[in-house]
Amino acid sequence: MLWQGRRESGNVEDRRGIGGGGIALGGGVLGVIVFIVKFFLGGDTSNTQLPLPNQNQPISAEEKAVQDEQAHFVSTVLAETEDVWHKLMEQAGRTYTEPRLVLFTNSTESACGYASSATGPFYCPGDQQLYIDLSFYQELKDRFGAPGDFAMAYVIAHEVGHHVQKLLGISDKVDRLRQQLSEGEFNKYSVRLELQADFFAGVWAHYEQGRNVLEKGDIEEALNAANSIGDDRLQKESQGYVVPESFTHGTSAQRMYWFKKGYETGDINQGNTFDATDLNRG
Repeated sequence: MLWQGRRESGNVEDRRGIGGGGIALGGGVLGVIVFIVKFFLGGDTSNTQLPLPNQNQPISAEEKAVQDEQAHFVSTVLAETEDVWHKLMEQAGRTYTEPRLVLFTNSTESACGYASSATGPFYCPGDQQLYIDLSFYQELKDRFGAPGDFAMAYVIAHEVGHHVQKLLGISDKVDRLRQQLSEGEFNKYSVRLELQADFFAGVWAHYEQGRNVLEKGDIEEALNAANSIGDDRLQKESQGYVVPESFTHGTSAQRMYWFKKGYETGDINQGNTFDATDLNRG
């Protein structure tokens, strides 16, 4: 991704080095955030105690330089999403309200409870902010086998996709269903919400083509990341078998399909995952 020298977003709050406490996630964390937090875990977060952060250790000048470059990168990607979504929402007769992105180390407080680096990046609809611990850069490469800067750009664009859903009122509608449905039935809506966020990430990537940002291999990096974090793959790797009724984000094939559909069409009207009869083919 050709990001150096491009505009950086002014909507970034740097909390790196500021520790937070631990708090149990479960019934107190309402709505869409419960399954957004599970984005990279693939399991049940009920009554899960987030770890207390370790004391911040001094880092070398080299490590600090790497982290600072990563911070500039995510700020640039956020700016790219702002430019694209302002245009798309204006075309749809709507106003795009820019989300904030919070950089943190270990854990930090959000309107959805305490965020932990163990949960991976997530979007909190309560304060309309994205939360990212930059250590996820390395985890995405080492744990999930998804290297490359555009793999991380896909993750950020996915979380911005959740913000778009919030602005469109989609996530609020899904949230209201949580009190009406069993966990198994609600999971089906969770999957469709997440796949739509993947679709919106693909739409963003579509418009990056004309902004002289994409390099050869970028889309393959994003698709590899989507493949690496499918529910079926994560469950297979963690427990040796899959439980489809517990899926909250979709299979690897579904995640790749909807990102690719968004990328190929660039049409936000073709991302209605809630009416799709077959999530593998739209």
